[in-house]
Amino acid sequence: MNPLISAESLLAADPKPVLIDVTWNLMGPPGRDAYLAGHLPGAYFVDLDTVLAGPPGDGGRHPLPEATIVEAALRRAGVSADTPVVVYDAANSMAAARAWWVFRYFGLRDVRVLDGGLAAWRAAGGEVGTEIPEDGDGGFVATTGQIPMLDAEGAAELAATGVLLDARAPERFAGEVEPMDKVAGHIPGAVNAPTTANVTADGRFLSVADLRARFAALGADGSVPVGTYCGSGVTAAHEALALEIAGIEAPVYVGSWSEWITDPNRPIATGRS
Repeated sequence: MNPLISAESLLAADPKPVLIDVTWNLMGPPGRDAYLAGHLPGAYFVDLDTVLAGPPGDGGRHPLPEATIVEAALRRAGVSADTPVVVYDAANSMAAARAWWVFRYFGLRDVRVLDGGLAAWRAAGGEVGTEIPEDGDGGFVATTGQIPMLDAEGAAELAATGVLLDARAPERFAGEVEPMDKVAGHIPGAVNAPTTANVTADGRFLSVADLRARFAALGADGSVPVGTYCGSGVTAAHEALALEIAGIEAPVYVGSWSEWITDPNRPIATGRS
């Protein structure tokens, strides 16, 4: 199944899938404020920090949430095991990709990302509303481990034997700046692949051919295992989504750099290569 859906296809869909707005801004303002100001008609809001991630701690800044939290959120949206779901955010799908990954990890089978998000919906002539839908009565049961995931040891092994893509900006990968975490640098052997380069200026993903060419140039051509990480596991999911579009399965190291550095015995590399 194509993990993306275009705004045009969503407009034409009948019946409509369940819509989930996961608009989120790392530095604020809260995504719920944007949702309340205007969202796709009928869309439910799911908060990344409290539903799609557990409390910050030794597991990183955005560790896996509890299954019961995800289950309750999807049930409130009227979702059961086979319910089609479309997730979206403001434009570039960074937060939507985290929802796509988390929901699949807990067993949701039919979930896609609105390519270009709310901005693409508006550009296609889609209406925007402010009405909040009533809670649904879904029967979704969350079960962990439905897609592969990396831990710190697995990420280190993959960096040595396959391709571990670091989705952060080059200056953070190199350890030149670190605005979010206490230690700068990257996992030794990782390859920098800023996930912002996976989308166009309007937030839509590159074509399948362009994504395949981009990842092949980084050594991720499907011939060796590939995984992703970032600062806290959000943009790593966006990288995994781009790889999925290109036909490459890539598990995410959810704890990512913010979890890696909690153990002082783990090695740290700096520099842009």
